[in-house]
Amino acid sequence: MPKKKTRFVEAVPSEFLVPFDGGFRIKDTPTKPPKSKRDDGGNGDALLASIERMRKLQARLMAGDRHSLLVVFQAMDAAGKDGTVKAVMTGVNPAGVEVTSFKQPSEVELDHDFLWRVQRALPERGRIGIFNRSHYEEVLVVRVHPEYLDRQRLPELPEDLDRLWDERYESIRAWEHHLARNGTTIVKFFLNVSRDEQKKRFLDRVNDPEANWKFSSADIRERARWKDYMRAYEDALNATSRPCAPWYAIPADDKKFMRAAVADIIVRTLEAIDPQYPSVTDAERERMQEAVAELARE
Repeated sequence: MPKKKTRFVEAVPSEFLVPFDGGFRIKDTPTKPPKSKRDDGGNGDALLASIERMRKLQARLMAGDRHSLLVVFQAMDAAGKDGTVKAVMTGVNPAGVEVTSFKQPSEVELDHDFLWRVQRALPERGRIGIFNRSHYEEVLVVRVHPEYLDRQRLPELPEDLDRLWDERYESIRAWEHHLARNGTTIVKFFLNVSRDEQKKRFLDRVNDPEANWKFSSADIRERARWKDYMRAYEDALNATSRPCAPWYAIPADDKKFMRAAVADIIVRTLEAIDPQYPSVTDAERERMQEAVAELARE
């Protein structure tokens, strides 16, 4: 029996794809690339090749104006989200890309449901949207710090907060499925940095005067809750990695490999979308030829 065709672009295959069966385990997930792919210059070359392919695909995406791509980044502090966005998006048309960085919600945002602020930031058709942090903060940092729920003024809170997280997973799955069916392809990256590498990067920020501005004592406090965050990430990825909105757990201890891996998955997702330039009708071709003739007479 032939496979039923879906109305969305399905996840592209990858060794880093988080399975859809709930079997993802962070403790078994590498933070370092395979030995064969540790950087010898090959990762930099691979990144440049992906950027060139992405540039061409993005032009078709913008011209076709029927699909959009939403790229979500989540990670622990110092995993390299900002640097990855900068490296991977270098060379594409900035007019077709919009990056939204989600910080602590404002009072206006807290007066709406938790998906409201991300809904407003979705990319238009023909564009690539990038979320640096996202709606997943509501089942990650808020789960680790349930006291933040007090500011959300929810109608009621269940006695067992696990029920609340399950309800939010359900809302996220339904919302992402809705987006996928309506032309927004979603790809989500968990940049999986090790605790040891995070420590090293924090110390690098302290020792480099030009990087001091990146250091925050709050990051150190959050580091103390590492196990809580890992449990929250594991549960969230298991609950929300689906064919229409897959998660990829990318080893993040090697930044060059991480960026090359992210770029490759984004490019192959765009290829799966297969955006096309608009077709030109015979009447439009005739008008173009008339315009050429008129220009030739000048």
